[in-house]
Amino acid sequence: MTSGARDAHHTAQKGFAYRFDWGLDGLRSLAPHSDVVVIVDILRFTSGVCAALESGATVFPYPWHRDDVEAYASARDAVAAGRREDGGPSLSPTDLLTMAPDSRIVLPSPNGSALSFAARDLGALRVLAGCLRNASATALWARSIPVASPGAHPVIAVIAAGERWGEHSGPLRPAAEDLIGAGAILTALDPSEAVAAPCCSPEAAVARAAFQHARPRLYETLCATGSGRELLARGWDDDIATSAALDVTNVVAELVDDAFVAAALDR
Repeated sequence: MTSGARDAHHTAQKGFAYRFDWGLDGLRSLAPHSDVVVIVDILRFTSGVCAALESGATVFPYPWHRDDVEAYASARDAVAAGRREDGGPSLSPTDLLTMAPDSRIVLPSPNGSALSFAARDLGALRVLAGCLRNASATALWARSIPVASPGAHPVIAVIAAGERWGEHSGPLRPAAEDLIGAGAILTALDPSEAVAAPCCSPEAAVARAAFQHARPRLYETLCATGSGRELLARGWDDDIATSAALDVTNVVAELVDDAFVAAALDR
């Protein structure tokens, strides 16, 4: 690799319909050239968004550790999620599955939430929250987006949120669970793995391979990741199990204005 600044033209994975990258920098590279961006933050933001929508709720993503979260929630007639150990609403996908229909909740998140808004601001036409629970449904919906050129595939960028080193403010830490979750969506996008005319970029193909390797033991694999070990230490193995459940819902989570809602399947 030569020294100096990378040319964004070389990192945009042009020529491939289905693309993959990490975090905000990867999003900056791919979003302006994409018809759909899928944010993946398995433990626990996008799994929580999906679970809440499964229960019939509306989800407002929100930056982490902002002092005005209560006012933000109040202005939207919503409740603000806090820490699960405090007993109230939280990022826990297990608990969010039990929300009352038509509930409205603000979910602060240091990674997935910030990326969701950034994708829209960077020019993505559609922003989805993808996870293992809705991987195939998300892929099918994204793949069916109409594009200007007849017969062409929509350009879909799958962005793994990852984690942060330190207290949510350090550099990106690639998280295996997000690589696996992204790979599940990419597998559903391009199940044929066509050799003659591959749809997946090399980066996307690596994510897909990671999922296929982990697929027989998703729960055990997620438990063994760094993020999984942290949840286990808190006694939250149920959240790992809820997040590891593959293709258990047809709910597709789309960011519309400032909220994730269930996308219409009959466009």
